[in-house]
Amino acid sequence: MSIVDFMLHLKPELPWYERIQLESEIGDMDGVMSAHFSLRYPHLMAVAYNPDVISSGAVLQHVSQRGFPAQKVGL
Repeated sequence: MSIVDFMLHLKPELPWYERIQLESEIGDMDGVMSAHFSLRYPHLMAVAYNPDVISSGAVLQHVSQRGFPAQKVGL
């Protein structure tokens, strides 16, 4: 099993409670190992996942479907 990671760039104004909810939702997706916002850069979310199970595009699509504009940023 390989683990890959990437960053999601979201709008800095996203409220803290939305951040917590989004971390939980993404963290619960099959194939996602971890999802958390940076304490220093709260507009960035690090996501580690198994590419054999899920893609970064699927994670981005989930975020977009929730109504949060986001962009993938590679590590």
